[in-house]
Amino acid sequence: MAEERAAEDVAAEVEHLRAQIETHNHAYHVLDAPTVSDAEFDALFDRLVALETEHPELITPESPTQRIGGAPATRFPTIRHPLPMLSLGKCTTMEELREFDTRLRRLLGTEAALDYACEPKIDGVAVRLYYEHGQLQLAATRGDGEEGEDITANIRTLKSVPLRLRGENWPERLEVRGEVYMPRADFTAFNVAARAAGERELVNPRNGAAGSLRQLDPAMTARRPLSMFCYGIGRIDEGWPLTSHVASLERLAQWGFRTNPETRRVTGIDAVIDYVETFLARRGELDYDIDGVVIKVDDFAAQDALGVLTRTPRYAIAFKPAAEEALTRLVEVDFQVGRTGAVTPVARLEPVFVGGVTVSNATLHNSDEIARLDLRIGDLVWVRRAGDVIPQVVRVETDQRPDAARSIVFPDQCPVCGAAVARGEGEVVARCTARRSCPAQLVHGLLHFASRGAMDIQGLGEKVVTQLVERELVADAADLYQLDVETLAGLDRMAEKSARNLHAAIQGSRRRGLARVIFALGIREVGEATAAALARHFRSLPALWEADEDSLQQVRDVGPVVAREIAEFFVQDENRALVERLLAAGLEPDPPPELPVTAPLANQTWVLTGTLEGLTRKEAKARLQALGARVSGSVSAQTDCVVAGPGAGQKLADAERHGVPVLDEAAFMERLRELEA
Repeated sequence: MAEERAAEDVAAEVEHLRAQIETHNHAYHVLDAPTVSDAEFDALFDRLVALETEHPELITPESPTQRIGGAPATRFPTIRHPLPMLSLGKCTTMEELREFDTRLRRLLGTEAALDYACEPKIDGVAVRLYYEHGQLQLAATRGDGEEGEDITANIRTLKSVPLRLRGENWPERLEVRGEVYMPRADFTAFNVAARAAGERELVNPRNGAAGSLRQLDPAMTARRPLSMFCYGIGRIDEGWPLTSHVASLERLAQWGFRTNPETRRVTGIDAVIDYVETFLARRGELDYDIDGVVIKVDDFAAQDALGVLTRTPRYAIAFKPAAEEALTRLVEVDFQVGRTGAVTPVARLEPVFVGGVTVSNATLHNSDEIARLDLRIGDLVWVRRAGDVIPQVVRVETDQRPDAARSIVFPDQCPVCGAAVARGEGEVVARCTARRSCPAQLVHGLLHFASRGAMDIQGLGEKVVTQLVERELVADAADLYQLDVETLAGLDRMAEKSARNLHAAIQGSRRRGLARVIFALGIREVGEATAAALARHFRSLPALWEADEDSLQQVRDVGPVVAREIAEFFVQDENRALVERLLAAGLEPDPPPELPVTAPLANQTWVLTGTLEGLTRKEAKARLQALGARVSGSVSAQTDCVVAGPGAGQKLADAERHGVPVLDEAAFMERLRELEA
């Protein structure tokens, strides 16, 4: 009897601890209002861990201790969404917003001002969560809107996601839609730690969130600083009288979900425009990235009456502002040397806040661009974040040029190794002529060799590569395969575990496919798509290096310029020696599988541009290649089709100029489904 009473006491304490911990988690991660100190929270958590360790029969999937991640998965199962996760139409001007409002009022047959819900468009990863009887049962990515990937184990690690709904008055079945993102401050801190450990940094917060959610090991996701805002309800049991979008968000907050405090209900299009202008002016103050504002008709009855166009709701639209610009001064111009020896001018600017970040450097591309801008050191310049990512100088205030402004002189010697700088006939880029003996070219060449699209050697970042070159431990990519754990562990800030992981990553790259190896060699004008085409055609490295220019031009989309670059690469003794050394080091580049001659997109060239919301660029590319298409990075008259998502720029203009067919994301996904059926 005493044992039963003791067991009941332990179970009761476990339940009490879980309730306390979830309450504190909710206060910290959802309400941003901590209720206890870190030390107090840790004491509660440690006590729960101790009790569950002693009594493993009490562990449940909903326990806070289970957020650290379960067993790694081998793949993500695909799940069909009961209700499609739709895309949003977009606009970029206030005139288009007014047209949107006019269209809706006409369709609804009213002249009265409509109530709208306005909220930030988080630049993250859309997900849906499914609850039964108050417990989280399933989480999935948006995918193509019809189907997504099962990421339940990973979502369970997010402390801003309730594993069990709060309160008692909730529906038996509930589907919630939300956006997973990585806060800016946490993204920066993560990269600082990654740099210190010599590990690969995240590219940007959105990519960081997407990659974190797709980790096969939930424990890896648990270590990433992810959070989530819920933005709506997908399905809910009948009998819940929710009449508006804002009311549904208020209900979600009661059930324990984190909703965005910037969401507002406003009346009339003038109030919408005021919200958009005011909010976007504050975007730099936010601790998360946005790519616009979402505007929805608030009333659910009106939403139902307006309905849905094929893939987009009529009642909602995303306002996406044009790239921001800011005025600053050009302080100096430095010259950097890249993988192919290209000497690139980089503007050093007085720091200026633009597009949500402080910018102090910007690309100037080449000497022709400097001449076009009529740019001089000391000028006032307008800076734009191209695609909200890469800063560039777009124009100069020449009428405010100071008397002390001075011309920009392009170097005739490499700023790194001192070799001559030359500009080839018909080229706009000046290059260092030293090739691999130039340390800068060697560093960037090794980084390219290790990059994701090439040999994908995780942990071989810039700081590690720079040390390897400076200490003369490697003279080319083949030397990487001769490095041992002891040598790697001797590098600055390289612990033994990191050294072992890097050594394993290098050795594991020996069996990369032929296309990756060709791309990794860094042949000028040979991108991933061209490398894949060459691999399919020649089937081995020796066959490729023996090919003459005429043979090379038999490969689709390999013209005279690309053929000449490939042939010249393999004529050079140092390049042939590198390939021979790589093969001797144990590289076994398997050729790609033969595509059936009946592949639906065989011999077609496709181009992807802009942002795709339903799948990553890599996924879209893989699906096209599986259908036989070549995926190129540029548009020409030989291009068969361009897929253009939001943010498409010059490539879309090139497609229109060449008369190339263009598909939006909805049409592209439909085409894929037809071809893959």
